[in-house]
Amino acid sequence: MCGRFVQIIDIDLFVKRFGINRPENGTMESNYNVAPGDLAYVLTNDKPNELQAFRFGLTPSWAKKPMYLINARAEGDLNPENDINYSGEAGIVRKPAFRTAIRSQRCLVIANAFYEGPAKEKLGKPYLISRKDEDIFSFAGIWDTWVNDSTGEVSNTFSVITTVANEATQQIGHPRSPVILHKKDEKHWLNLDLPLEKVLELLKPFPGDLLKTEAVSIQVKDPKNKSRDLIIPIDESKVTEFDITVKKDLRLEGMGSGKRKQEPPEQGKLF
Repeated sequence: MCGRFVQIIDIDLFVKRFGINRPENGTMESNYNVAPGDLAYVLTNDKPNELQAFRFGLTPSWAKKPMYLINARAEGDLNPENDINYSGEAGIVRKPAFRTAIRSQRCLVIANAFYEGPAKEKLGKPYLISRKDEDIFSFAGIWDTWVNDSTGEVSNTFSVITTVANEATQQIGHPRSPVILHKKDEKHWLNLDLPLEKVLELLKPFPGDLLKTEAVSIQVKDPKNKSRDLIIPIDESKVTEFDITVKKDLRLEGMGSGKRKQEPPEQGKLF
């Protein structure tokens, strides 16, 4: 699953990277530990040029009460063992909570990195995973709008779509990975004229050799902790950049490590 991520607010970078309009009103503060229930910026298919603050954890429009579905499995219930070689049907198209959204309510979830941990320890042993080639990227997301019948309050919410593990999340012992979109595919993801079969083809694991993984503080486990200190490696000797050769059995070869001088991150940049 992908239950925590980093969103550093840099409007100039957002405008340049995603080709969007500059917000006229004030913006949110950076959040170095976006957790379920938090607001985060997304770009939706109906307003692709506008930053919108949606709540992390999707509640379908038909729900009787909030559901906070933070992730949507691309395979639905059809790959319970998280087989990395799964090539069957994308079960997300049949799940009641997601089948409408995957067809007509897609979004880009803006992120600088995400946190993940081993299947057993989870965020008791957290790692920060970011891209080597970009300071900012997007998850494939879906969104929905829910109205509280009692109060009339309107909530715009989103989920991050996940798929089988890539080489990076396999290396830390986690069975899933979020769907990170290549820049060239972002406009396709938001295009509702794209045939569904083409949409589903985008739900693939992101290449692990383009990701950087670093051990970070267990303080990220507490969703109340939001500071930039969370993205600082706890031990520089544990920094791992994957140099991966994918064999037929998908084992990792040539894992190396390196050290570098630690400096405070600039606004809009992780490192």
